[in-house]
Amino acid sequence: MEVSRKLLPAALLLALLLLAATDGDQMMVAEARTCESRSHRFRGPCMRASNCRNVCKTEGFQDGKCRGFRRRCFCVSQCHH
Repeated sequence: MEVSRKLLPAALLLALLLLAATDGDQMMVAEARTCESRSHRFRGPCMRASNCRNVCKTEGFQDGKCRGFRRRCFCVSQCHH
């Protein structure tokens, strides 16, 4: 009885993975690669991702995030092939 209690979480996880993998006739996974570029307009240390995001949107990017020890604003967009 003790062994079955230990295996129950693993069995549930396996069942969920199998259900997700067999959901529908075809399962296509498309991962869009993201590219990052340091913002040209953001000044000072990046303390709020929302400020960085807003500046990046004015530069034509989809998103922005604060990165690194020096807290720089990096703009994010989907890479073009």
